Amino acid sequence: MMDLRGKRVLVVGLARTGLATVQFLREKGAVVSTSEIKPEAEMKEVSEQLRTWAISTEWGGHTVKQFIGQELIVLSPGVEPTLEPLRRAVDQGIPVISELELAYRFVESPILAITGTNGKTTTTLLIGEMLKEAGKRVGVGGNVGEPLILFANGKNRWDLLVVEVSSFQLEGIETFRPRCSILLNITEDHLDRYARYEDYIEAKIRIFKNQRAEDFAILNRDDPIVMKYEENVRARKFFFSLKGEVTEGSFFNGREVILRLVDREERYDLAQALLKGVHNVENMMAAILAARLFKSPQKAVEKVLGHFKGLEHRLEFVREVEGVSYYNDSKGTNVGSVIKSLQSFQNPIILIAGGKDKQTDLHPLRVLIRDRVKKMILIGEAKQRMARELGSFTDTVMAETLEEAVLLARHTARRGDVVLLSPACSSFDMFKDYKERGEVFKEAVNRL
Repeated sequence: MMDLRGKRVLVVGLARTGLATVQFLREKGAVVSTSEIKPEAEMKEVSEQLRTWAISTEWGGHTVKQFIGQELIVLSPGVEPTLEPLRRAVDQGIPVISELELAYRFVESPILAITGTNGKTTTTLLIGEMLKEAGKRVGVGGNVGEPLILFANGKNRWDLLVVEVSSFQLEGIETFRPRCSILLNITEDHLDRYARYEDYIEAKIRIFKNQRAEDFAILNRDDPIVMKYEENVRARKFFFSLKGEVTEGSFFNGREVILRLVDREERYDLAQALLKGVHNVENMMAAILAARLFKSPQKAVEKVLGHFKGLEHRLEFVREVEGVSYYNDSKGTNVGSVIKSLQSFQNPIILIAGGKDKQTDLHPLRVLIRDRVKKMILIGEAKQRMARELGSFTDTVMAETLEEAVLLARHTARRGDVVLLSPACSSFDMFKDYKERGEVFKEAVNRL
């Protein structure tokens, strides 16, 4: 643990995690100041709380003056490490860490950490439910639910913490060492943040950085990028696969997940599982494996598989209208996620896509759009580029609003078709976040 008493600490980024970090540091006796890129008028509640605590705050941008002279800088998720004031601080030898790293130094419970481009939230929540069903004291948080820093004063309250971690959080770790790490997949994402795809990959695989031989690592054997770095993992490795059997881990035979460990082989029938889609089979394989490694009984795992409904806005069935099924996949904000969603349907698809352009490579979508999408309706900032690169592979039109896109889909769709919102882009050009986009979609569908 760090001695923070009297230490000058700057917290950068004042969303929920940042504010929780400020509170934690105050309780530890640090002299806290903050820096936030948004103007104070947009964060009134946060501003009022900081005034109550008498915290010095820089609003509307980051200046070198606020960063220099600190003894520690803590970054909230999403803060870019390339900021000029951060570079100047690093040049002067000021330590810069993520909230994840700060929390880890005070957490006294073992951590099971999950990362990947897609599926990490579902897998995190699934594992948490499976362990809770077994009667274990489990905290679930990180990039989903409660920030990890809120678990940092838990002492021995938790048997295990199940934590979703993002590439942004992993950039700023030094000693963070999960008892078990899960890497679900890696596909292009956040290239509006990273200069190179390789930088994003390197951030993801930092999850294994400090693990030792006695720790566990769960890896997707079907993902070529994950397997490219497999030899660098020092922890004991387990694999999951849709494509073939594994020596130790879990695999899928078309109906059942088969768990294979040194001392046992178990079968989990997915016929009654509520989660649907090829991506969710991968999530379930990883979750079953993790839950069993941490001693959740098979019956507890099966019970959760039978009632876990999955995430809102992730391949969420909305309703059927005149034989046409409408699905909300607003959380499908990258190409890899959309690929998994398109692979989950055999029926003809009318795809609504587009949003804020992440500058990712769209080429992997071409074959699936040609073979499975009967019409593509594009919206948002990215629609022109998507039309240029993908429009020739199917009938393609553009809409000015999401509501207009839903109406266009309604006029095109025939009985048996699927209308799928799966944007392959973030939402910030037209909406507050992917949740708002999903809600607007569902409202438009429910008005049909």
